[in-house]
Amino acid sequence: MWSEFRFRNQNNWRKRKLKNKKKTVLVVLGGISKEREVSLNSGRACIKALKKLGYKVNRIDPKFKALNQIDKLKNDYIFNALHGKYGEDGNAQSMFEYLQIPYTHSGVISSINSMDKVISKEIFIENKILTPKYFDINTKNISFANLKKNLKIKRISFPIVLKPVNEGSSIGVNICKDIKELKISLNRLKKNYLNIICEEYIGGKEIQVAVLNNKALGAIELKPKRKFYDYKAKYLKSAKTSHIMPANLNSINYTRVLKIAEKTHKIMNCSGVTRSDFKFFKNKFYLLEINTQPGMTSLSLVPEIAQYRGISFENLVKKILLDASINK
Repeated sequence: MWSEFRFRNQNNWRKRKLKNKKKTVLVVLGGISKEREVSLNSGRACIKALKKLGYKVNRIDPKFKALNQIDKLKNDYIFNALHGKYGEDGNAQSMFEYLQIPYTHSGVISSINSMDKVISKEIFIENKILTPKYFDINTKNISFANLKKNLKIKRISFPIVLKPVNEGSSIGVNICKDIKELKISLNRLKKNYLNIICEEYIGGKEIQVAVLNNKALGAIELKPKRKFYDYKAKYLKSAKTSHIMPANLNSINYTRVLKIAEKTHKIMNCSGVTRSDFKFFKNKFYLLEINTQPGMTSLSLVPEIAQYRGISFENLVKKILLDASINK
């Protein structure tokens, strides 16, 4: 009788111990993309939040240790804080799927499609989401004669936007006001990129929308003091970009842009949190791109939008983590 009672108590104690065991989160940050510094800042902020939430935290920087060296037995979840190439283009996600460790943000295919500006635009158009007119360029085969011909066919006039097909944070983006600037920008981009995109420039308001678990959190308006909302305008306090939250839109247009962002999140089969970037011009919203790994720094927009909705940074991180999964 006593031995049976002791066995039950020991068994209950083991169950309680397993239940109360702190979950371990592996934060992946840094990496080797041109957005490395942003990723380090995002990762550090998320590590701090996760520790406050009571999780045990490990970290790995793929610049110094390959992702295939992750110990799956020592980590319950992966919080992906990488940005740019190899972090949000399906590469890291493929490794997380191979390891079968639940990870945050979007899966392999949705990450590939969202990172590639040509593929994503094709999906936008197929689903009747307005996006600027464009054509893609193979920099090895393009001639200025063909470039001018494509501009005429697509009815794209100056100013014109040139940008890499698969970069984030406005890296490599050039706004060209005439053919001279177009030639200079194209020659510059040819040195580093095989594929670029030529896109019509849309004026108007910069509007960005955060979506969390298929539901829009809100829309923010940005007023950069620089030529456009470029890398410095996004990440440097000295750039003094104005953030207007909520975006200065009437209620009908505000609701409209939230719905477009939710639709985009769903048609791209995204998970967790995304940020969709729009231009609002002549009462039309033009979707520029969707970001599957939005920044989590002190100047980042998703945390700012969430804060306005009463969601603290720690709570936002927790909501993102609780959506972690595999086989996405």
